[in-house]
Amino acid sequence: MSYIDKDEYGMYKDNDSEGPGPRLMGANTLLGNDVYNLQGEDLGDIEEIMLDMNTGEVSYAVLSFGGFLGMGDKLFAVPWSSLKLDTANKRFTLDANKEKLEAAPGFDKDHWPNMADSSWQLTVDSFYDSDKR
Repeated sequence: MSYIDKDEYGMYKDNDSEGPGPRLMGANTLLGNDVYNLQGEDLGDIEEIMLDMNTGEVSYAVLSFGGFLGMGDKLFAVPWSSLKLDTANKRFTLDANKEKLEAAPGFDKDHWPNMADSSWQLTVDSFYDSDKR
């Protein structure tokens, strides 16, 4: 699903270069968006967007990967800087293959990590070679 399909306010549907997107977008419209890798493989969906409340910046997108019909999905945080908006295909891209994602530091929906922990952040940012910090 793309942000255009989820746009209940009409901000993106008939965008003739006016309006907020794609440089400024409602966070709610991004939830559920597809994430693909550079090879065109579906990597999952954006489940949540994590904000750094001290800086006001987006830190991570929580991505669901694997499972079946939402059951058994692995969740993992991807540094926002590692995602690129693909406006032509109305989705995000992540430069990672499925094997890399399977090895990514992840968690399940009932056991979220302490994302404010600096050692956790370093582990995640290093895994994705993020230039976030």
